[in-house]
Amino acid sequence: MNYAGIDLHKESITVCVMNQERKIVIEKKLICSEEERILKFFISLGEYEAVVEATSSYEWLVKLLEPSAHRVILAHPKKLRVIAESVKKSDKLDARVLAEFLALGMIPEAHRPLPRQRDHRVLVRHRAKIQGRITSVKCRIRNMLARYNADRKNLFTPAGRKYLREYGLSKEDRYSIDLMEKELEFFEEQFKAINARLKEFAKKAPIREKEARALLKTIPGVGEVTINVVVAEAGDMSRFRSAKKLVDYAGLAPGYRSSAGKSKELGITKEGSGLMRWALTEAAWSAVRHSSRWRRVFERLAKRRGRKKAIVAVARHLLCVMHSMLQAGQKYNLAAA
Repeated sequence: MNYAGIDLHKESITVCVMNQERKIVIEKKLICSEEERILKFFISLGEYEAVVEATSSYEWLVKLLEPSAHRVILAHPKKLRVIAESVKKSDKLDARVLAEFLALGMIPEAHRPLPRQRDHRVLVRHRAKIQGRITSVKCRIRNMLARYNADRKNLFTPAGRKYLREYGLSKEDRYSIDLMEKELEFFEEQFKAINARLKEFAKKAPIREKEARALLKTIPGVGEVTINVVVAEAGDMSRFRSAKKLVDYAGLAPGYRSSAGKSKELGITKEGSGLMRWALTEAAWSAVRHSSRWRRVFERLAKRRGRKKAIVAVARHLLCVMHSMLQAGQKYNLAAA
């Protein structure tokens, strides 16, 4: 068996192949656009395993090699500290380390999403980007009106839009506002379209995903946006052995620093999906507004730790509840709300 460590970049890959004695057999640099040559090289290795870091562009390479490889492993970049913290960092060295860890059976593996989850993530993340652009345009319009002391809360309602069109601005500011309004209308149309696409995507969900969606919907404050984000980013929650593992994955777990027998709690790690943390925080605020139970939890924590830390704690607790519900296949207990 040969063990191939692959350092993947946008335009090229650097490969280090080791045998079972961890001796380097061959090192080679290949161009990403030459897929036929890459495949031919790996087939020439005979029986082999390959490892590549789970960066954003690994999927094409994994699909290319899977038919000829004994197995292709995704390495978790943050857990593979040897490469991340290497002083003499180079493509060759990274590939060697990957190959050696693979030969030793010490690769910390990363989760590889199924095709449906990858497609779902594309839609959910693109929706978030469009939403961000809508917010950005609205802020620019408000900033311009603020120079005239003319901003108002209902600016983007039908009445507010009429007010915006009729307000007396300078010629150049009017020209700029008109362009921004067209930009806003464009993104709003895209936003409607992608929301419709997500609804159609949900209708085609397999039974297990449909059941998960139905259970999550019973939680106060949890709507379609949160459900889509959690399902897309976390995938099948049964892969998390405990709620703590899921919280760690979402980056909502607090960090700790220990020194001289003393421990200090730090802020949350913020590892994993920022979109997931945002959605859970928004859901936490909604739960606090709509549920007396969550409001009591929030107020108790806010007295001791402040509102910001309290809402993050509620988001963390909410995610733990989601995990328990999906593991048990039970609806939210509304009597406790």
